Amino acid sequence: MLVDATPLAPLALLLLRLITGIVFFSSGKSHLQKPEERGRSIGLSPSATGFLGLMEVVAALSIMLGIFAQVGAAIIMVVMLGAMHRKIFVWHKGFYEKEGYGWHYDLVFFITAFVVLCTGGGSWVFV
Repeated sequence: MLVDATPLAPLALLLLRLITGIVFFSSGKSHLQKPEERGRSIGLSPSATGFLGLMEVVAALSIMLGIFAQVGAAIIMVVMLGAMHRKIFVWHKGFYEKEGYGWHYDLVFFITAFVVLCTGGGSWVFV
């Protein structure tokens, strides 16, 4: 090991939680504000899109605030499994795509949520 950065692990996990939360809060907010438009773009009904948005916002707040971060991470993992399923089996997209709509992005956030699930979000959490 070149440098022992383990003392920075709590900060690293906090930053990981914050950026993940920001991404999913923004996505969920868009789903909640424009369920018809967003639903058409992802192939879901407006009510399903609204529910998806609500779950993303709840999970994002949970992860960012460190309140039941593992529950929020599990929700994100389910959302990302759904996104990967749709991209692979419904839209027949590859890992990478020219337009940037491959499922590599979803896999990265699945693994990010898995890290939060496995670590409990680090030592800087409330519950």
